[in-house]
Amino acid sequence: MKPAEGSTVIGKSVTIRGELSGNEDLYMDGDMEGTVTLSDHALTIGPNARVLADVHAKDLVIFGNLTGNLHATGRIEIRSSAVVHGDILGGRLSIEESATFKGKVNPGGSESGSDAPSAITNSGQANLLLEPKA
Repeated sequence: MKPAEGSTVIGKSVTIRGELSGNEDLYMDGDMEGTVTLSDHALTIGPNARVLADVHAKDLVIFGNLTGNLHATGRIEIRSSAVVHGDILGGRLSIEESATFKGKVNPGGSESGSDAPSAITNSGQANLLLEPKA
């Protein structure tokens, strides 16, 4: 896995605790605990990463382990090597075969506490199929 050209890289030996924000794309392959905010930029979580954080980003690609809620205005890609525990809010979602996901998906982006019909729960490691409403 090679970081996208022009991305800032946080290597696998780096550990961060607290708040992380920025105005550029970020490739993280280390450990993170706290919050990550990249509202107008992409975050890639590398295969060695262990992230325990709520994440706000435009686009998000996950190869490693992430525990926390995900908020995206663009797309979220959960790759086959990923393990994700948390709720997903907004954006377009792609989950590759063999990826592990446990949480709720709200593709509309609304944070209302209601159990909207568009919320989908996957509590196991089975494949998750998302279909748009007619």
